[in-house]
Amino acid sequence: MADMQVRVLAFGILKEWLGAAAVAVELREAATVADLLRQLASTHAARDLRGIAIGVNAEFATAGHVLHEGDEVALLPPVSGGGATRTANASEQSAGEPTAVALVRERIDSEKLIAAAKSAEDGAVVVFDGIVRNHSRGRRTLYLDYEAYEEMALRQMQELAEEARRRFAVRHVSIIHRLGRLEIGETSVLIVVASAHRAAAFEANRWLIDTLKQTVPIWKKETFADGAVWADGEPFPAALAVDPAESKDGN
Repeated sequence: MADMQVRVLAFGILKEWLGAAAVAVELREAATVADLLRQLASTHAARDLRGIAIGVNAEFATAGHVLHEGDEVALLPPVSGGGATRTANASEQSAGEPTAVALVRERIDSEKLIAAAKSAEDGAVVVFDGIVRNHSRGRRTLYLDYEAYEEMALRQMQELAEEARRRFAVRHVSIIHRLGRLEIGETSVLIVVASAHRAAAFEANRWLIDTLKQTVPIWKKETFADGAVWADGEPFPAALAVDPAESKDGN
């Protein structure tokens, strides 16, 4: 069978494992994700691929997913949330809309975004404001750097916002995440939920930040006074994690 080529992207600590942020890989026609991982693991330490997730053309994929010529395959280490980045004024996106999601590189104006999310019909607005603290694991933190698989992250954030509105019957959800260099005290992620009832707003906000930290492809590098490290991410849900040691047929 004819060969094909796919583009492999690596994020977070996997960039160091792969030796580059992106490489082209030759595969046999109709190869699966599992075939690709086994090929990569033959020249790299396979243990570094355990527990990762795979994105194919910005969608989560299973080990048995069949690849095609020109596919973009992302190697996604456990995330630490926590097209193009949305850099429009996030407060303008919030006003009058049921959802607003954005990845931004400028400072997040929490007060402006909270005010923009409010409506006369709301009885509660619940906010999660994640900020950069000055310590982690007993070490003094100097600053953080966030990176994302941006097209996929925005898609996942939008899906989370819409799911939260359906699941908890809230009126509005904003999810804004910062990328790039963040200093101590700056906001890294802001989630705003507006609802007629406080219980639904609290529950939706908690679900959103917990799920975002597990599934949205955003990674954090911590720089300390004595070195730097990619933050350990929370494990992917079992349905998303892919292992190169899976069955030979990729199922």
